[in-house]
Amino acid sequence: MESEMKRRYPPLPGTEGTPAPPAEELEALRLKRGEAYEPRTRHLMEDGWARYTNRLFLEKSPYLLQHAHNPVNWFPWGDEPFELARQLNRPVLVSIGYATCHWCHVMEEESFESEEIASYLNQEFIAIKIDREERPDLDSIYMNALHAMGHQGGWPLNVFLTPDRKPFYGGTYFPPRNHTRGIGFLSLLKLLKDAYLREPGQVEEAGRQLTEAVGRILAPPQGEGVPSPALLASTMKHYKETFDPVHGSQRGAPKFPSTLPVRLLFRQYLASGDRELLEMATHTLRRMGAGGIYDQVGGGFHRYATDEGWLIPHFEKMLYDNALLAVAYLEGYQLSGDEEFARVSREILRYLQRDLASPEGAFYCATDADSPTPGGKREEGYFFTWTREELLRILGREEADLFSASFGVTERGNFEGRSILHLPKPLPEVAAQVGKREEELRRTLTEGKEVLYQERNRRPRPLRDEKILLSWNGLALSAFARGGFVLDDDDSLAQARRTASFLLERLTLRGRMTHSYQEGEPRGDAFLDDYAFFVAGLIDLFQSTGEAVWLRHALELEKVVHDDFADSSGGFFLTGKDHEKLIAREKPAYDGAVPSGNAVMTMNLLRLAALTGDESLQKKGEAALAAFSPIMAGSPAAATEMLLALDFHHREKAQLVVVAPAGNRRAAKPLLDEVRRAFLPDTVLISVTEGEELEDLAKLAPLVAGKQAEGERPVAYLCRTGRCLAPTVDPRNLAAQLRGGGGSSPLAQR
Repeated sequence: MESEMKRRYPPLPGTEGTPAPPAEELEALRLKRGEAYEPRTRHLMEDGWARYTNRLFLEKSPYLLQHAHNPVNWFPWGDEPFELARQLNRPVLVSIGYATCHWCHVMEEESFESEEIASYLNQEFIAIKIDREERPDLDSIYMNALHAMGHQGGWPLNVFLTPDRKPFYGGTYFPPRNHTRGIGFLSLLKLLKDAYLREPGQVEEAGRQLTEAVGRILAPPQGEGVPSPALLASTMKHYKETFDPVHGSQRGAPKFPSTLPVRLLFRQYLASGDRELLEMATHTLRRMGAGGIYDQVGGGFHRYATDEGWLIPHFEKMLYDNALLAVAYLEGYQLSGDEEFARVSREILRYLQRDLASPEGAFYCATDADSPTPGGKREEGYFFTWTREELLRILGREEADLFSASFGVTERGNFEGRSILHLPKPLPEVAAQVGKREEELRRTLTEGKEVLYQERNRRPRPLRDEKILLSWNGLALSAFARGGFVLDDDDSLAQARRTASFLLERLTLRGRMTHSYQEGEPRGDAFLDDYAFFVAGLIDLFQSTGEAVWLRHALELEKVVHDDFADSSGGFFLTGKDHEKLIAREKPAYDGAVPSGNAVMTMNLLRLAALTGDESLQKKGEAALAAFSPIMAGSPAAATEMLLALDFHHREKAQLVVVAPAGNRRAAKPLLDEVRRAFLPDTVLISVTEGEELEDLAKLAPLVAGKQAEGERPVAYLCRTGRCLAPTVDPRNLAAQLRGGGGSSPLAQR
């Protein structure tokens, strides 16, 4: 067996002294993993085995497994490759990406599968592969090193380090050979190796300077006080000046859904009464939902649009984008009453359950942009696009004509001869054009979309990254908890409970949460984002159900965050105190593809303080706001999630307690229906039944103590800072009380 494995996995020059993984372990893993991560490359033997295998074959990350059969002698991150680099006096290439990254695939196929380039890398460098979703700490450090060099970020991220882990050069995608757009990867490797040997002092000095720069970037300046509400108002001027009145969001392309913080605009509309802010936010949501960036057949949003009109997406679909957008559309629905926003929210949640849900109840990370065509070639977007002929074959002429008119399908197409479905005209206008009643047309399209979804699933599917990340699942937990409440959807609430239970039970190791769950095992220490997003989800689940267990877990995890991540000057570090020591310890301040962990944790503290009356939690939240005040003042557009926490801090808080008779939680539904219809960013909600449940909850949230139902009728108790309104059993009275606080939807009475 050993000689057979050596024949099938011959080493490249420069790797002869490296011990191969045990043959039996390789074979067992190959059988276990089946074909899920078999190489898509030319390096296959006639019997289907790969010609090359490196250490990444023993990893669990889908991204690392994609590179397990490259001829490059990849190492995973760890002490071993750096010790080897020190012994051999070699520079280190650290290449960072993720499983559904299109340009990561391109560079793999062009450079990392090139035997010529791999041979040179193996002889002259030590090569390390990192999944950025497994190690956001490393990704952030070396991405900021790239920024310090004056380069734009992105993935793949390729950074060159000295053996003591200090960066001295970096970039993103490189073509394999010299190109009019820049130097080729092989030429770059030769230049860097020559400089490393000829100018070691210069390389060392570059590493020192970049490491110091990274340390400064990742340790933001310390503030002294909580900013005033004036900062929020001035930030709105920036968004007005850069707003795209035609397509929504900010002007230009590409367009990311997160570029315009619609949730912040909603709150500032309520605070100021400036209707322009509401119209900017709702127009953006409508244009996104009508665009090709939205999967009109299966629901859910693609990563971003490459054009300013939201038509041509990058077809990758991420869990975090969709979880965050589901909440934005829910709030848009509460504030505007637009049923289209409710529809998009429902479809996002359905998409997550159908396409990203794991059997255990959590959610996978993402799906790729690329998928195989009938000819076997991998193309971006093929899975999601249609031709007129396909619609005729699947739906028949009458329905195909309606679909074509509604979703902009033409003979020529709008994307490489195929059509990305979008809504170029409002549905009432299309209905008038085709001579149908709007509801009839909507029903026909809904039925047809399900037919197309089932047909589409017969195509070869894009790769799905089946890591389960605590942080992104925390965002999904919030989406399902809030969706279940706002849409009065018991199935979504059941999903939220399953997700929360799975994360609590399976992503725990030695009394602490873990970052991920892969192939049945919890992996890696949890980061600040993991705890912050999960605590936020637990708070949302508690407010949506009134079940004390979720609040109890949120409070317990807050203590862990304080003990392991807190900075004495306010705010939190990305990594815990027992985490691997790196060249810098980040205190995250800025929002990226996901909100800043510090921003979400600050909001958690303020919400928990409002729910429990615990002044120590309030002070921790205020300390974090003060710590990040220079960031909010200097770069408010990059810290909008922290501005949400600042907005909440400055609002007059309201606590709403709804008490139902013992054993009859459903009796509270008429009162809670008024809360569902209202947008209440200043209010924390507790719904509880009399008896043991109320007594148990009173230990965590004393504000419920002494409150009771009126016989068989539920009672709502609304209190604001320093004053309480008269308890009421009448839903109309409660609606009036909510509106009177200035924090509810102007359409709360609908």
